[in-house]
Amino acid sequence: MLVGGGGRPARAVGAGAAGGRPLIITEDPLLLDDLLRLCAAAGAEPHVRHSMPEQSGTGGTGGGEEVRGGVGWESAPLVLVGDDAARRVRGAPRRDGVFLVGRELDDPLVWQRAVEIGAEEVLRLPDAESRLVDRIADVVEGAGKPALAVGVIGGSGGAGASTLACALAIRAARAGERTILIDGDPLGGGMDVLLGGEGAEGLRWPDFAGSRGRVGAGALEESLPELHALRVLSWDRGERVVVPPAAMRSVLAAARRRGGVVVVDLPRRVDEAVAEVLAQLDLVLMVVPGELRSVAAAGRVAAGVRMVARDVRVVVRGRCPGGLDAETVAGLLGVPLAGEVPVELGLPGRVAEGEPPGAQRRGALARFCDGFWQRALGAAPGVPA
Repeated sequence: MLVGGGGRPARAVGAGAAGGRPLIITEDPLLLDDLLRLCAAAGAEPHVRHSMPEQSGTGGTGGGEEVRGGVGWESAPLVLVGDDAARRVRGAPRRDGVFLVGRELDDPLVWQRAVEIGAEEVLRLPDAESRLVDRIADVVEGAGKPALAVGVIGGSGGAGASTLACALAIRAARAGERTILIDGDPLGGGMDVLLGGEGAEGLRWPDFAGSRGRVGAGALEESLPELHALRVLSWDRGERVVVPPAAMRSVLAAARRRGGVVVVDLPRRVDEAVAEVLAQLDLVLMVVPGELRSVAAAGRVAAGVRMVARDVRVVVRGRCPGGLDAETVAGLLGVPLAGEVPVELGLPGRVAEGEPPGAQRRGALARFCDGFWQRALGAAPGVPA
């Protein structure tokens, strides 16, 4: 569910919107009320049975009664078996996605019953409510392979991190990847402005400041402005410059669940909210101009980022007259080199006229980004150097 603010309505995932409807098997009215409440929180409309459905393609309620539009044990994407019903489904075909759920699971034989029905896990309510909502929501959203999440941060002021982040997102979208560009820098002026879409309809960061718990991935994507074939989560021109760390964490997690590519433009200061983002990124690219003063500043930034991020690499932007080459910059920082982006003549003027960075297919920036994605998206697991 999306929790909106700032005067614009947020949209939530509708019941049964995507991956399928879970199956609940129980006769315990209190447990059923709990499970129906958790399904509603996850945006799911479940099927409810008192025993294992018939495997006839339509389903049953036990005793052979057919139910039109029902779901079978094997066809349901997720099966939640109440502890009271475990014996009634004993002998059912083994399958993934079965959970034994109860309110009082201190009985030592509960694990035996879980093994008998092939349950993946035993969940006790209310302790396991958050985990169960996540699993149900994954079914609704049809969760698959998470997005490759790449952060971009400037090693020094004016390094061009926002330009590179924008270009990476543009090139990924033009390569056919589902792409979300997230503006993590509240003082950066807005990525929607860089893309020429500051007036585009859709939610901005202040609308998510009150988000708690799980954010619907499909609803997030649909609620954001669409610019140049990608979705953009930017800041507005209001006074709010802080989003709580929990909201940052929830929003990025939702963006990743949609698959494809997520690019995050990061501020140079690593506070608690930025740390939540860094912890979820697969790779951080630190942009550093090839001159000594910028390298000195980047050393401090790198030290903070590497405390949280799992993989940090340097992108050297151009080379100043008499400056340092890319290998020297990477060596001084002690950070692997991701590549060098030559200065692209005429880029600032084209951006001022409304053309986003990376739009010129034969430009130096686009060539770097295309090469990066070819390596990164073809790697499994991880991202190659």
